[in-house]
Amino acid sequence: MSATQGATILGCLGPVLSEAEAGFFREADPWGFILFARNVEDPAQLRRLTDDLRETVGRDAPVFVDQEGGRVQRLRAPHWSEWLPPLDIVTLAMTSAAAGQGLEQACRAMWLRYRLIAAELRGVGIDGNCAPCLDVASANTHAFLRNRCFSDDPQVVAALGRAAADGHLAGGVLPVVKHMPGHGRATMDSHKELPIVTAPRDLLHAHDFAPFHALRDLPLAMTAHIVFTDIDPDHPATSSAAMVQCMRGQIGFDGLLMSDDLSMEALSGSLGERAAATIAAGVDIALHCNGKPFEMEPVVAAAGRMTPKAQSRADAALRARIAPETVDIAALSAELAGLLGGRGHV
Repeated sequence: MSATQGATILGCLGPVLSEAEAGFFREADPWGFILFARNVEDPAQLRRLTDDLRETVGRDAPVFVDQEGGRVQRLRAPHWSEWLPPLDIVTLAMTSAAAGQGLEQACRAMWLRYRLIAAELRGVGIDGNCAPCLDVASANTHAFLRNRCFSDDPQVVAALGRAAADGHLAGGVLPVVKHMPGHGRATMDSHKELPIVTAPRDLLHAHDFAPFHALRDLPLAMTAHIVFTDIDPDHPATSSAAMVQCMRGQIGFDGLLMSDDLSMEALSGSLGERAAATIAAGVDIALHCNGKPFEMEPVVAAAGRMTPKAQSRADAALRARIAPETVDIAALSAELAGLLGGRGHV
């Protein structure tokens, strides 16, 4: 094995790994993989796919998914639970709680929710979830993100985010907090356009960045494709050395930092240029999701191997991936439903 692994997380095209894909991954040696709805049919198929992906690199590589609940969940009924959006969970929990116990009840509900999600993911070989969102909502938050947030209060977001992360970790699944350092002020969908945030840095640190600072000890985070003009007016956070320094320095995050998907239209330049700029800025891992070989090839070439420091962070992240204790899933589901006035799932 090479001294360090590929500085990428990659997707594949469909529910079955082709020989060509397997050969490419064997050569590219990505640190991990990410799955989407196109890769998912049923539990037996998905378990085979996650096993096959790991076999290509010859190690227990992490396999990620986006299973936030609500609109953003790749594993769906009838084989997996349908989950309410995160903001709805918080609202229901706080509404159902006794006076003065709203946040405590919402945190317990969030822990339960993600402990149950973790159990479903581990059952098919997925051990990383790109959640929770620590983005602080506002009246202007774009609709693509709004109900994926927990709250418009940074302290509430931090408390709920901690509960969500702890639920993941207890279930043997690595949480990836996103979108560092904060996506809540974006009025555009970064899948399609580049959001520009003009708020002053003091306000950003006190408000938008605060939940990420509170959870800076967690093992993994994903960057935001957003320009913060008062820190770096020319580059989105994903490819900005100044923004990465902010995340490492002022926010204090020293875990593994991965980009958001490099194929999103917020970014400019070729895929290779995007990957090169991301790694040059100090991000540890370049994420490419759509599984298209002609896109992955330049990303892999430009991202190269992880630096020794990035590999050290990656190794530390995997050490947080523990085997979960056996729990009574039915009892946890019933408790969650009780905290939400009878609504655990959709």
